[in-house]
Amino acid sequence: MTILIPSLVYPPDNVSTAHVVGRLALEFQRAGHQVFVLTSTPHYHADNTGSWQQGLVNVFGSLVRRSSVDGIIAYHVWMPDKANPVPIRLLSWMWFHVVTTILGLFVARGADVIFAPSPPLTIGLTAWVLGALRGIPFIYNVQEVYPDVAVTLGAMRRHSVIRFFRHIEDWVYARAKVITVIGSGMRANLLAKGVPAGKLVTIPNFIDPDELPIRPRTNAFAEEHGLVDRFVVSYAGNVGVPQGLGTVLDAALRLRDRTDILFLIVGDGAALSALRSQAGRDGVENVRFLPFQPYSRVPDIYAASDICLVPQAEGTGLQGLPSKIYRIMACGRPVVGICDANSEVATLIQEAQCGLVVRPSDPAALAEAILSAYSSRETWAIRGLRGRRFVQDTYSVARVAGRYLALLDGLAPARQH
Repeated sequence: MTILIPSLVYPPDNVSTAHVVGRLALEFQRAGHQVFVLTSTPHYHADNTGSWQQGLVNVFGSLVRRSSVDGIIAYHVWMPDKANPVPIRLLSWMWFHVVTTILGLFVARGADVIFAPSPPLTIGLTAWVLGALRGIPFIYNVQEVYPDVAVTLGAMRRHSVIRFFRHIEDWVYARAKVITVIGSGMRANLLAKGVPAGKLVTIPNFIDPDELPIRPRTNAFAEEHGLVDRFVVSYAGNVGVPQGLGTVLDAALRLRDRTDILFLIVGDGAALSALRSQAGRDGVENVRFLPFQPYSRVPDIYAASDICLVPQAEGTGLQGLPSKIYRIMACGRPVVGICDANSEVATLIQEAQCGLVVRPSDPAALAEAILSAYSSRETWAIRGLRGRRFVQDTYSVARVAGRYLALLDGLAPARQH
């Protein structure tokens, strides 16, 4: 097959969705298919290591650039850095969709099927236009349910705007040949919106255990940041509103007299400034902020941690499943999910028996869970090892990619069979 993937982010961008899409593209290519990607120029913590050191070459000046890594041809449309103000980012997203759709008309000439991962929701419109004009089906891959996330967090409040995006959501769902979701809660969400059960397929995200080995507790990252002799409670990833990290600072405040316990927040995002201000205002000295780290350091970051946090703002637990939980489990670390009791994260932790779940608005329960882990380290270490075994058996990249390939193969035109 020839597979076309329109995606807002793609390696070397160092963000979860980029890692997911990049690895799936690689697995499709390794299975003998030709893969073309329509994406943006790196604009979110680009990690130009390994094969990506070769860089991008200009196609239409710096507005459209091209890369060829592992046999995958990707066209990168210029995007401003993610740190720009929201209005600029919104205009840039519109630009991205227009240019990728035009570019895709040429790239899609020989395509057999389109694989469209979201967010954003509007990537489904690009896939529909290209599919309709070229007569090819598309799979819509839902990594997060939009606009639900934005509405729940209060980022989208005007009823007219919400109705507009609900119409887009319904439009995309109706025209996708297949819709894949990464968890049962997301499936229930879409079923409640009237999406036919026969159109929905649940395929989880994945990890590569060889890429995320269990590293020693004392490692280069731990030594560099003075973590060797501390009990480390870590969060690594996007520091945004959807993570609801205020609860973590409130728990740290409750444990501020425990100088041997350190809360480590690694990353940046829209909520970082407010969190720093909160920590300073409350006089919380047992919290350390570190900048975003290269993906290659992830195993050492988690190895240097005694427990790892997966936080979700209240009410968002059925709208997405952070890929970081798979990485934490692969690295053999126990997890505390700060999430709704019926969330995808809570279900996974309970199935794997790899940690505990506390409510997003309950810093006292979080502090209690941390003290439990502190006083029962051997028990919690066993939970971490359980998590690694669970993801090895259930969420290996080969198994998950194989399920996607079977779907894609079933949708490709008859001439391919």
